[in-house]
Amino acid sequence: MDITLKQLRAFVTVANLGQFTLAADRLGSSQSAVSTLVRQLEQNLKLRLFDRHTRLLRLTQAGMDILPVAARAVADIDGMVESSRELNALRRGKVSIAAGTVQAALMLPQLVNAFTRLYPDITVALHDVAEIAVLEQVTNSSVDLGIGTVPEDDTELMGTRLTTDEFLIVLHRDDPLVRLREIRWTDLVDRKLIGPHRGNPIRDRLENELARNGIVLPFDKAMQEVALPLTIIGMVEGGLGVAIMTSAVTRLATSMGLVVRTPTEPHIKREVSLIQKRTRSLSPAARRFRDFLLKSVH
Repeated sequence: MDITLKQLRAFVTVANLGQFTLAADRLGSSQSAVSTLVRQLEQNLKLRLFDRHTRLLRLTQAGMDILPVAARAVADIDGMVESSRELNALRRGKVSIAAGTVQAALMLPQLVNAFTRLYPDITVALHDVAEIAVLEQVTNSSVDLGIGTVPEDDTELMGTRLTTDEFLIVLHRDDPLVRLREIRWTDLVDRKLIGPHRGNPIRDRLENELARNGIVLPFDKAMQEVALPLTIIGMVEGGLGVAIMTSAVTRLATSMGLVVRTPTEPHIKREVSLIQKRTRSLSPAARRFRDFLLKSVH
């Protein structure tokens, strides 16, 4: 059975107007073409839909039974087409993005505000999560996009660089390290460290770079592992140790009266990327938001 939208639309229009001539004018077609489409539908359904007389066109009982179903099908398809036009025209839509709590608090709000001013009918849902959860949510398609660091060996995700963070240490203002003119990573060997859990992309990046430079810090023995950056900073403020973080936290740390220093030998950086799943196609709204972020940050 090969029923087409054209056949259904012709049948519904003829049934509503009562004449092939009027239906042809409404559809912008010829009377013979409309008549052919209705006849083809009758053949496909193996039902007579109209009783035809010289000056009279009347729905059969089968036609009356079929009409509401056909009308609903035509309306549903028309609605789908209109919806796709609205989405492509960015008159509406929804975007979801996951980011670590620091980026979610200090980087994204102004960008989201600027985007929604340009596209007021697009909703942006912001998920503030631990850094490792960003990768998980993009991978399982819980969100369209993420902001974070893609592991070097990851084959499912791709990242486009937004900015670059530098690794630094956050110190209580009374910490003896504050008085040093220059701080080296090796100065932290005997200190109680505070930082993210093993498996966090930030920590993995730090450990790998230190290892490449022959530096081994006592992460396993002396690291107090914490999930969220605000908690890490709060622990430093409480005198519980030295935090290893990235420059994204500088504004927050200094506002709390803490001291931020960048260790030398070596300087270690990490790329902060806009992340998406390789095999997932973005909606028009998500593509526009992605392009807006890349243009705004660069």
